[in-house]
Amino acid sequence: MNVAQLLEQSARDHADRPALIAGDRRWTYRRLDDEASTLAAGFAALGLATGERIGLHLPNSPEFALAYYAAQKIGLVPLSLNVTYKAEEIEYIIADAAASAVVTAGPVASNLPGRDRMPSVRHVIDAKDLASLRGKPVRARALDRETTAAILYTSATTGRPKGVMLSHANIVSNAYATVHHLRMTHDDRGLCAVPMFHCFGQNFVMNSLVTAGGLLVVHERFVPDQFLEAVRIHRITLFYGVPTMYILFLSRAETLDFASIRLFFSAAATLPTDVERRWRERYGRPVVQGYGLTECSPFAAWNHDVHVRPGSVGTPIENVEMKVVDPDGRELPDGELGEILISGPNVMKGYFGNPQATVEAIRDGWLHSGDIGYRDADGYYFLVDRVKDMINVSGFKVFPREVEEVLYRHEAVKEAAVVGMPDPVRGEAVKAFVVLQEGKTATPEALRKVCSDAIASYKVPESIQFITALPKSPTGKILKKELRRGVGSPP
Repeated sequence: MNVAQLLEQSARDHADRPALIAGDRRWTYRRLDDEASTLAAGFAALGLATGERIGLHLPNSPEFALAYYAAQKIGLVPLSLNVTYKAEEIEYIIADAAASAVVTAGPVASNLPGRDRMPSVRHVIDAKDLASLRGKPVRARALDRETTAAILYTSATTGRPKGVMLSHANIVSNAYATVHHLRMTHDDRGLCAVPMFHCFGQNFVMNSLVTAGGLLVVHERFVPDQFLEAVRIHRITLFYGVPTMYILFLSRAETLDFASIRLFFSAAATLPTDVERRWRERYGRPVVQGYGLTECSPFAAWNHDVHVRPGSVGTPIENVEMKVVDPDGRELPDGELGEILISGPNVMKGYFGNPQATVEAIRDGWLHSGDIGYRDADGYYFLVDRVKDMINVSGFKVFPREVEEVLYRHEAVKEAAVVGMPDPVRGEAVKAFVVLQEGKTATPEALRKVCSDAIASYKVPESIQFITALPKSPTGKILKKELRRGVGSPP
């Protein structure tokens, strides 16, 4: 089994159909596979061998896809490097994974550490030179299904990032599950503006579209007007978004042209229910939420578009099981809050070079997600918060998402994030950071009134700080660690 066979199969079945578009550059499936095959030979000619790690330090681009599938063909392990990281952060990951090579590109190459700080790296390859690394085309090597296919490092919301090892079986099974649940065909056209170095863009978007024989339209980053223009020009059918995108488009007064889109999808962070409601009211169709983690390749649950349950992340995908347990590992009945556990072919091999963290994360075949939630009587799962984000106010548990959902009810609130701050008397106090809609105003007193009318007094924010933007990861996940440190953009 080899992830690259996903591309080879589509090249056989859909040779002359469009596979990838980036600006004015276009690839058919035949051309994409041919170029990946010759580049694979070029990598081998450099002395890079099966099992070695090759860092992909690339923005969203055709070169990312080519280098990814070329590496897979000869058993190299793509090591995804966050292009927003600075040299020190990249140095740690390259050293931790003992990468043998790095492919980079002009716009981000300056963030790489110097060669003297990357002793394991034998080759630093500029993306513009990939065309010169050609050899006799090679087909995908047959590999054991449990062989490591890719390493993606966690976002390190706490502590050092960990390298998630995904096997060929993990990625292939998840790609087929995505195609199945989203009912994807070769007529689908997806726009990837979420990072391809992240599991969402890499597996859920790129690998699933390639599996279906659909068209992948690549944007280097999310730029709203460019995104909308691409939807119009390419008649995009699959909208891959994160909550930030939906919030931004809803803030526009005009109704946008999304007539070609058959499915609005949101992941990476929980979509506020009020945002979900307003989107359905404006565009007549729901935003379908999915759930997963990098450790799950990433797809684990799906809010089936024909039976959308507002506020839910849905039910487990095929061949995947989920349950909710208490701190002692006992399964809880429907409706009770606990940690969500996941088991199935999507669950990672483990963390690279970190057996202790692997044992802590996977116990008795179940991945401990670190997410708090519950299951309803129909088997639909609801996320409440991360375990680490729970706030303890004088012994009372406060889940930030509950407070955030209430804040979104105020018409002036564009975005909200709630964190716990140290308090000498109560242990922690609830603090809210709020971004207001352009042209609208609100006072802390007004927002606290909205909260006090809906939730218990100990959950009401002690303080509310207005800022111009929330700190976010490249996938739009709010970085609450930064807020706790006082990192924000004051108005």
